[in-house]
Amino acid sequence: MAAGLTTLIGATSVLSLGLIPLLAIGLTVFRYNNADPESYPQNARQLLPMYDFIVVGGGSAGAVVASRLSEVANWTVLLLEAGGNENEISDVPLLAGYTQLSELDWKYQTSPPSESRYCLAMTGDRCNWPRGKVLGGSSVLNAMVYVRGNRRDYDNWARMGNTGWSYEEVLPYFLKSEDNRNPYLARTPYHRSGGYLTVQEAPWRTPLAIAFLQAGREMGYENLDINGANQTGFMLTQMTIRRGSRCSTAKAFLRPVRNRPNLHIAMHAQVLKVLFNADKRATGVEFLRDGRQQVVRCRREIVLSAGAINSPQLLMLSGIGPSEHLAEFGIPVISDLRVGDNLQDHVGLGGLVFTVNESITVTKDRFQTFSVMLEYVLRERGPMTSSLVEGLAFLNTKYADSSGDYPDVQFHFLPTAVNSDEQVKKVLGLRDRVYNTMYKPLHGADTWSILPLLLRPRSTGWVRLKSRNPLVHPEINPNYFTHKEDMDVCVEAIRLALRVSNTSAFQRFGSRPHSIRMPGCHGYAFDTYEYWECAVRHFTFTIYHPVGTCKMSPRSDPTAVVDPRLRVYGVKGLRVADASIMPSIISGNPNAPVIMIGEKISDMIKEDWRVKRRRSAGR
Repeated sequence: MAAGLTTLIGATSVLSLGLIPLLAIGLTVFRYNNADPESYPQNARQLLPMYDFIVVGGGSAGAVVASRLSEVANWTVLLLEAGGNENEISDVPLLAGYTQLSELDWKYQTSPPSESRYCLAMTGDRCNWPRGKVLGGSSVLNAMVYVRGNRRDYDNWARMGNTGWSYEEVLPYFLKSEDNRNPYLARTPYHRSGGYLTVQEAPWRTPLAIAFLQAGREMGYENLDINGANQTGFMLTQMTIRRGSRCSTAKAFLRPVRNRPNLHIAMHAQVLKVLFNADKRATGVEFLRDGRQQVVRCRREIVLSAGAINSPQLLMLSGIGPSEHLAEFGIPVISDLRVGDNLQDHVGLGGLVFTVNESITVTKDRFQTFSVMLEYVLRERGPMTSSLVEGLAFLNTKYADSSGDYPDVQFHFLPTAVNSDEQVKKVLGLRDRVYNTMYKPLHGADTWSILPLLLRPRSTGWVRLKSRNPLVHPEINPNYFTHKEDMDVCVEAIRLALRVSNTSAFQRFGSRPHSIRMPGCHGYAFDTYEYWECAVRHFTFTIYHPVGTCKMSPRSDPTAVVDPRLRVYGVKGLRVADASIMPSIISGNPNAPVIMIGEKISDMIKEDWRVKRRRSAGR
């Protein structure tokens, strides 16, 4: 999950009181020291000239892969991460937004749209796309939402020819990771306890969270486990948190094994390209560290887990990509593949705000207090344990597939909104005119919001090189809303969100939509199709779920980049394991599925090298 509006509100506002330095000191003293079993991994300075496996990127998948491969004691594993360790602030759920535009973030932006109109409310018509540049990757920046997607997502992957990726075949890998600490879930066949990744509800929530569940029932939806037998319905958010703090993949999978002698973790080491021999076998990588280009060799395989932006960029820089595109930069073609195509993302309307009459929402003055900070530091409880995504819902618009449980939109419910703090404007890149017109008049008001997202948009985009210099960010063109059907579903999702506000569960708090119209959309009446289309094209919002740019598919598919065992076509000794391999986007937040991919590829690699799988009910 990426991070987004869901974690910004209320988080950055704590900064203005100067609580951040005190909070960091408090956490360091009370919760982290060298004797703590969750101490940070060490940054390996002396590297071997050759390793059995090199994993590029220590994010949601890469941390898993490095941890699992190093379980084989006679394999040497090197994990290369462009960023450094997490810090005490990134551990605090409420402060997740503070990590955006920081040194933990790649700070990507979309290119200004050419074929469609979107992100028009943002400076330069460009949406910010935070991606984690840190050990743990985007699991350090995201809203910690734990969603697996829909059963049919994976069954569809298998139908495309991706053997081994059906729901029944991937479910064991979700279970393998999970340490669910809510007994009502842990006792079911769809969950387990004892894995590396801790999952649970936040220990604190507002009264509006329960109203959200009640609203769902009024609208005819069940309150259920959205990661269980059926997905359609409402639920309190399951989060990747532990002891009130973020449980990133670095914390879950790397800290417990940080002392393995066969695992080296090199941080602040940005990989520049993959090296190949004359037989097109990956033999090593070139990386930049301390201002010096270095090379490390690989004996068996290299696994790219750099994410849906960085993995295609690295492949193209290494000579794997569309031949006509590589020719533009004079890059010799090693394998002509459609790398960078098939970019998919969850997108919807940002800034859909509702006001209430009671003082029950998360506001700046209410929760920027020393008592709240101390409750978190000393008791690991209170508002700081919340990412503010208190509830999730998966709903059906009139365009949804009527053949079964396959909702087409998702709601993220927040007991706060854009008006919480002007810092939100900076992180989102909102134009002054938009913020001052729409949200500044709500300063100090009690507000809540819903982020309605398309689960399976038809519009796809691409990632392309801007330069053969690896330090230049690639071009990101999400190509939102080129299919009219996407806008039709999005407008219906907004109308469903308005229905939530109109339920008796919310009407008892005097809930009503904020109806100041979006600048640039004044020519349309509020709550018409034309108005909502205009609003979506202005406040285009994503919680940063890019996938699909190194598509997994059989060789017969001309758009395929990796095979169902995630081996890159046309070369040897190179695999990709991250969100980029998804042939189609999953119906929900991708962090848990990416962790599953890391678990599954680790077993595939062991099988291919004839390492017997350990029979264990534990980790």
